[in-house]
Amino acid sequence: MKKSKFSEEQIIRILKEVEAGVKVAETCRRYGISEPTYYVWKDKYAGMEVSQLRHLKDVEGDLGPLKRMYADLALGHHALKDALSQKD
Repeated sequence: MKKSKFSEEQIIRILKEVEAGVKVAETCRRYGISEPTYYVWKDKYAGMEVSQLRHLKDVEGDLGPLKRMYADLALGHHALKDALSQKD
């Protein structure tokens, strides 16, 4: 997936600009983005503040190791269950 040339903070500022009353087409032209891109951003970031976005990224970063740990434990659990069921 192609990385955006805009940071997430910049995207939120662009969305706030349209919420303030500037037309979508004018904003898209000014920043060099397409209207479909604007609406994708709106679906993803609508109603968020920069501080909320930073908090979300922190939580997502903390969640990655926990997901891996759960996957390892679940795999071990299923292996033990298979071993016990074959023993009978």
